[in-house]
Amino acid sequence: MEIWDGYFADGSLSGVDLIRGQALPPGQYHLVCEVLVRHVDGDYLLMQRDLSKPNYPGYFEATAGGSALKGEDKLACIRRELFEETGILSDEFEEVGHRVDDVSQCIYCSFVCTTDWNKEAVRLQEGETIAFRWLDRRAFMEFFHSKEGILRQKERYRRYLEESCGQQ
Repeated sequence: MEIWDGYFADGSLSGVDLIRGQALPPGQYHLVCEVLVRHVDGDYLLMQRDLSKPNYPGYFEATAGGSALKGEDKLACIRRELFEETGILSDEFEEVGHRVDDVSQCIYCSFVCTTDWNKEAVRLQEGETIAFRWLDRRAFMEFFHSKEGILRQKERYRRYLEESCGQQ
């Protein structure tokens, strides 16, 4: 059983424990963190979602991430999620976005991690990811603007990418 801390929409802890898979009470949110991985050479990491995932099976996504567990702050969550899904260890995270989604009752915190990790040493997580690929900036922006990516994820990173990559 996965337990999450409950939050109010303003990001403050509510003191309510939430259980993954159960409906969230009205006014309660859970924290979801995601990270876009950029290599020091300018390439971006894409991870392919496991075919058994209920949402977007087989899609390549530009981030690693997931829900914060009870007691985790956003940095502890993103460190854990990045390591679990890619094998990459880092403490270098730049928060580039924050969005409250009233429909999914999620507070999304979006990060970028620039790393010099060995690109061939990316590790897959059973049940989560089945492949990875690195794209140079041009190919990544083509992916970002295509129909291949996950729309909600692209919406959360659009401003950052337009500012950092100069793309519209």
